[in-house]
Amino acid sequence: MVWAFLLLAVLATFPAHAQTGFDDWLAAFRQEAAAQGISAATLDAALTGIQPVERVVQLDRRQPEFLQTFSDYLRVRVTANRVVRGQALMAEHAALLDAVEQQYGVPKAVLVSFWGLETNYGATLGNHNVPASLATLAFDGRRSAFFRGQLLDALRIIDAGHVSAIDMKGSWAGAMGHMQFMPSTFRAYALDGDGDARIDLWQSIPDAMHSGANYLKRAGWRTGEPVAIEVRPPQNFDWRRASIANRQPVAQWAALGVKPVDGSPLPAVAGRSAIVLPQGWQGPAFMVFDNFDVVMRWNRSVNYALAVAQLAKQIAGGDGLALLSGEAGALGTAQLQTLQKALNELGFNAGEADGLLGPRTQTAIRQYQAMHRLPVDGYPAPSLLAHVEQTHAAAAAAGTLILAPAPTFADPAAYSGE
Repeated sequence: MVWAFLLLAVLATFPAHAQTGFDDWLAAFRQEAAAQGISAATLDAALTGIQPVERVVQLDRRQPEFLQTFSDYLRVRVTANRVVRGQALMAEHAALLDAVEQQYGVPKAVLVSFWGLETNYGATLGNHNVPASLATLAFDGRRSAFFRGQLLDALRIIDAGHVSAIDMKGSWAGAMGHMQFMPSTFRAYALDGDGDARIDLWQSIPDAMHSGANYLKRAGWRTGEPVAIEVRPPQNFDWRRASIANRQPVAQWAALGVKPVDGSPLPAVAGRSAIVLPQGWQGPAFMVFDNFDVVMRWNRSVNYALAVAQLAKQIAGGDGLALLSGEAGALGTAQLQTLQKALNELGFNAGEADGLLGPRTQTAIRQYQAMHRLPVDGYPAPSLLAHVEQTHAAAAAAGTLILAPAPTFADPAAYSGE
């Protein structure tokens, strides 16, 4: 109902807003772009006659009604068909991918995994006109400065002759090509892989693969090291240690009894690693390494980074997860708001009750779990919501809401075990 109301509000107010201000905004933007050296021909080709795109605004303002569990997320993205197709493409482009791996140090299965997750190997490149989408988002006001910069970079790409304005198609937010580069990423990292003196991330597989590998290398990719591996913590494991912020040498995890699920030894890496529980203590556990952080620079989602690692593993011939489960169900955004509000009223600082699972909310969850002797995994499981609601009801009956003292122990999210 909330989303339906919001959609009606957008449709009712946007056209008038667009008609009254967009043309003036666009005229001023064209002057700025011209002053920065973008040619009149490019400005005419990309901007003449464009209008705000209502669908783009709707998509930008949309919030998911329900969150996904990690297992649901992975089942949708790491499918048998996607694995088989990735293996076929890796064989088809073997010479190219071998050369790219040799030059940049990024395994070809990892690169193909990104390709599969971003665009289903080029099947879903997006059909939105990128200049029109970016102009809409720059004008609309939410993150306007960011999208204004992206629009300027998109125009520079057109001006450099890499793609025509009419052919610059992509996602509603402006991501483009096989690897879904934003314009600023294109300008910083995209390369001409086929030697034709232009960068075509839409049609040239060599350009796309060289560009993706170049991004990862320059983001800090460590050759010969994994992104993440599935592990099995010991039975008496202190779940407070499982936090992406708690980095320890691999040898320390080994000393605690953490082992790979396949029985192999833990990898010998120079950097530090962490234990991540994407679906709480009852779900799969992963040890993540420096290359996990590199993948997170591409997409700031733990689930996405783990999906990259798992799809790459299976494309390379490895097995699926030993444990793809955990507590069933996921909180909707309204339920997460209820959880945040209840935690705040119990004296745990979960931040604004916005239905988003940020670091402050996770810290509050961990503090609540520690105080109530629950497994301290920071995961907003349905059972946790039920526990918090029961505690909240008891506190309300006792008249102690808001006044409950905040925990005085160290933040479990930063627990080091030292």
